[in-house]
Amino acid sequence: MNDVIRYSGMLDKAERDEFTTFARELADVSAAVIRPYFRTGYQVEIKADASPVTIADRRAEEVMRELIMARYPAHGILGEEFGSHQPDARYRWVLDPIDGTKAFVTGTYLFGTLIALVKDGRPALGVISQPIIGDFLLGTLDGAWLNGLPVSVSPCDRVEDAILLSTEHWNVFNHQDGPAYESLTRRVKRYNNWGDCHGYHLVATGGAHIMMDPIMNEWDLMALIPIIEGAGGRITDWQGSDPVGSLSSVATNGVLHDEVIRALNGIS
Repeated sequence: MNDVIRYSGMLDKAERDEFTTFARELADVSAAVIRPYFRTGYQVEIKADASPVTIADRRAEEVMRELIMARYPAHGILGEEFGSHQPDARYRWVLDPIDGTKAFVTGTYLFGTLIALVKDGRPALGVISQPIIGDFLLGTLDGAWLNGLPVSVSPCDRVEDAILLSTEHWNVFNHQDGPAYESLTRRVKRYNNWGDCHGYHLVATGGAHIMMDPIMNEWDLMALIPIIEGAGGRITDWQGSDPVGSLSSVATNGVLHDEVIRALNGIS
């Protein structure tokens, strides 16, 4: 395995089994809320940060929060739509009910539900659930599994042979070194904007080699860390530092990571 920086918190076997089962319950109840709204006539609202939100986002988070508080009343929760509950708890669930709402409202499948369990400030378990297709991608310190089968990053040791994904090309210019990023996109074998959590899903399952976002929130990021690491990859912020508490993310198959970070920051 590559020399991976390990950021995930540690769960013992009993905890891992218990919380994996519970995360699956959360994915199932949120998917049951989201599916009936897919490609139907709901109203799209624009939040203060100019991002869209729908009734599906809000109701999906509500049902997950209700289940967590009923099953684990001492646990904390952070969700994109309804904020923080018991933020100092040792165990904290971080939720993004629809990561990729822009994709959801256009009727595409490139979105998912993000569920993370943070223990002692570190993400210990992460899930990307795709409510329409039914995919359940789970990552822990011990590995990553798609629908119960082990997955891993794809070997690739040259940037020129890599598949690079991102969410929004021009958004990089608003938050990071845009020209350096654009130069990298021209070096790789293929560059696609298959973004949001779907891009990280593809890196973890071997369909792509690099995925990045120049600006992130905690609910966007926490679930991705154990998934990428569990699959044998590496994830940091844009400058190559610890992603926990950061405002950006770069995920790779691990082998390419240092070269990608140097390229993104204009370092030869």
